[in-house]
Amino acid sequence: MSLPLRIMTREFQLINEINLYSSLQIVRSWHGIGSIELRINRYIPGANELIKGRIIFPHNKLNKAYVIKHREIELDASGKASENWIIRALPLKSWTGQRPTIPPITTGYDNKQADAECVMFHYVNNNIINPIDPGDKLEGIVLAANLNRGPTVSWQSRYKDLAEELAEISIIGGLGWNIDIDTVSEQFVFKVLEGRDLTVNQSILPPAIFSPEFNTLGQLSYSESELNFKNYAIVAGQGEGADRRIVTVGTATGFDRHTLFVDARDVPEQTEDETPMPRPVADIENDLRIRGQQKLTEYEQEVYLEGQALQTKNLQYERDYDLGDIITLQNREWGITRDARITEVKEVYEPSGKQIELVFDNSRPTLISKIKQELSGIKAEITR
Repeated sequence: MSLPLRIMTREFQLINEINLYSSLQIVRSWHGIGSIELRINRYIPGANELIKGRIIFPHNKLNKAYVIKHREIELDASGKASENWIIRALPLKSWTGQRPTIPPITTGYDNKQADAECVMFHYVNNNIINPIDPGDKLEGIVLAANLNRGPTVSWQSRYKDLAEELAEISIIGGLGWNIDIDTVSEQFVFKVLEGRDLTVNQSILPPAIFSPEFNTLGQLSYSESELNFKNYAIVAGQGEGADRRIVTVGTATGFDRHTLFVDARDVPEQTEDETPMPRPVADIENDLRIRGQQKLTEYEQEVYLEGQALQTKNLQYERDYDLGDIITLQNREWGITRDARITEVKEVYEPSGKQIELVFDNSRPTLISKIKQELSGIKAEITR
């Protein structure tokens, strides 16, 4: 099954459209980035236009645009070049990963407290739309309308990867984010997204139930794990030794308590202005607790669900359910009924047909994510 792909320049010039290829895998991520991998015979008309920097997107799917970052041709066993290009591309929102978060000239950190959507817009505006350094500006990117969605978030950032910061804020807020193409205004629109509640217990929208009993789920992988689980945080602010400011987050006790140490010495004790003044202790400790809650969200998920969705007349991808929606998973044989958000979708297009693979809530921690968490822990121990 072939999905037509259009090729466009960053200046919105449409170059070509291709629909003959060996395979296409599209990975969409609600909180993270995602990717595309395309394998195409190099002699197919239009294949020569698949060069780095070009933008590709499925026909009329302007929310699924990817910028080509890599292409290669492999040698076969006899040392000859194969006939296929391997093209890899990242979503347009990967552009945010090209910038760190630069704090204002007058303060050590860029601080923002507001609803999650407003906080995400703040950092995108300050670092790629209206940055301090004009050389950091990414021309053509604009903000969508701010609908002020998500819980209140208090965030501090200083020279962090902007894409990673947006991902963390989106996890806390339960929101998604993307950069869409607007061909009318010829702009790239940064959007914050909110999924639909399609669970069985709501009555506003038709529910989406994934279950082998209803022939809507072909495969399901289910695992429970406490290998990466923390539910209690010791948060350390400024100070040394016995004078260091400490707060705790969480109520678990005994064997049920899984403790995380959070180094938060960057939380200021004084106002950041021309004449610094001591901040109220209640405000400082509240910021420390918020930091602890935010860090615990990285460790709270201990149930991992992945499955292959079956396309039925009553449950079609991108019509009846989509990335970011909250659906109901059910397997009576395993005794599982669970409401979960679709946080990743993998679309596979091959001559044999189309497959939709879903990840619900958080995916299993990767080796890289585990290493990052372990390094963070080591750093925290050093700074204690």
